[in-house]
Amino acid sequence: MPARLEIEGGVPLRGTVAASGAKNAALPVLAAALLTSEPLGLANVPALNDVRTMLALLDRLGARATRDESRVQIQVEHVKSDRAPYELVSTMRASVLVLGPLLARHGSARVALPGGCAIGVRPIDQHLKGFARMGAEISIENGDVVARAGRLKGAKISTDLVTVTGTENLMMAAALAEGTTVIENAAREPEVADLADLLNAMGARIRGAGTARIEIEGVTELGGTNHRIIPDRVEAGTLLVAAAITQGDVTVTDVVPDHLWAVLAKLEECGVPHEVGASWIRVRAAERPRAADVITSPFPGFPTDMQAQIMALLGVADGHARVTETIFENRFMHVAELVRMGACIETEGSTAIVRGVDAYQGSPVMASDLRASAALVVAGLAARGTTEVARVYHLDRGYERLETKLAALGARIRRIE
Repeated sequence: MPARLEIEGGVPLRGTVAASGAKNAALPVLAAALLTSEPLGLANVPALNDVRTMLALLDRLGARATRDESRVQIQVEHVKSDRAPYELVSTMRASVLVLGPLLARHGSARVALPGGCAIGVRPIDQHLKGFARMGAEISIENGDVVARAGRLKGAKISTDLVTVTGTENLMMAAALAEGTTVIENAAREPEVADLADLLNAMGARIRGAGTARIEIEGVTELGGTNHRIIPDRVEAGTLLVAAAITQGDVTVTDVVPDHLWAVLAKLEECGVPHEVGASWIRVRAAERPRAADVITSPFPGFPTDMQAQIMALLGVADGHARVTETIFENRFMHVAELVRMGACIETEGSTAIVRGVDAYQGSPVMASDLRASAALVVAGLAARGTTEVARVYHLDRGYERLETKLAALGARIRRIE
C-alpha cells in the first residue's frame, strides 16, 4: 500500500523552519548541464522525487552526477543519447526542459510528449514554435517530439501566452544559438531569473530575465560553474498558510520575501498578521481568518501553485470568497476532498465559491496532484479529529520532508509506509 500521512489536527504550529531549495528552479538548472561538457556544482538542491527523476533522465542522456546532501556535482562530457522516453516524461512534465539544451548542443532531440497528449492540455506548442523560429525542423513521430537543427539561429520570438518552461527552454537553446534571440511575453518568475543567473555564470549573455522581454546573445560554448538554487517560494508559502490556518506563530527562514509578496498581500487581506525580514517571514495568527477573493495569474500575481493551499485556508475563513483559476483548467481536483472534510465549496468552470465553515472534520482523503496534497495536509492540521491523506507520493514530488518540518513545529503528523 502506498505511503500516507496521518494527522491529528487542532495544534497551533509554533517555531522556526527553513525553506528548502526550489523544485521549479532546480529542474531547469539541472537540464542546463546538457549545454556544456564541463562540470556544474549545484548547492541547495532539494531531495525530491522530481529531482531524482530529472537526474535519472540526465543519466540516460550521458550525465554523471554525484550527490552529497543538498549538493549535486553533474557533468555531461558527451551526450550519449538524445531521447527522453515516455516512462520518465509521463511521471514529470518538466522532462521537456531537456529539449532546448539537447537541440542546441547535440543538434537533435527526441522527447516524448508530456502525458502522451498531442499538444493539448498544458501544451508545449509555444516551445516548438520558438524552436522552429530558430531554424529547427520539428515533427511528431510515434508520440515523440523530434527536433533537428544545425546550429540554431537567433530569432525574435513572441509567445502567445506566458509559459515558464517555454521561456526556460527557449532561453537555454538561444544561449548557444548564432546571433541574438529576443523572447517577448517572457515569463517573469524568479525561477526564470535564477536559470539566467546560472547561464550567465557559465558564459551566456542574457539580459532582461525577470522581465517580459529577454534578450540572449548567443555564444559558441558554455563552461562549468558553481550555483546555489533559490529558496522554494511555494514551500515557504505553504508553511505560512499552515501557520495561519492553525492560528500559530511560525517563522520561515531561508526565503526571498520579494518572491512572496502576492501571497503575503493575500494573507494580509485575510487578516493574518506577518513580519518580514531580509531572509525570513513570520506569521502570528491568533484569530480566524477573513474571507478574500483570489485570482491566480503569472508572476508577480498570485501563484497558481498556491491556489489549493489558500483555498484550504478560505474554507475555514469568516465569510464567502471567490477563487478564480486562470492558469490551468483542471486545478480544482482538491475541492471534492475538502468537501469530504466539511468544506462548503461550489465550482463552476474556472471559479470556486468558498463559504467558510467553523472547522474541518478529520476524514480519509486522497491526493490527486502535488499542490492538492499540500492543501489536504494544511486542512488536516486544522481539522477536528484525525485526517488520513493517501497517495502522498504526489507530495514527495515537490516537498522535502514536509511532515518532518511540520512535526518540528508541533504538528501531530506521521507517515505510515
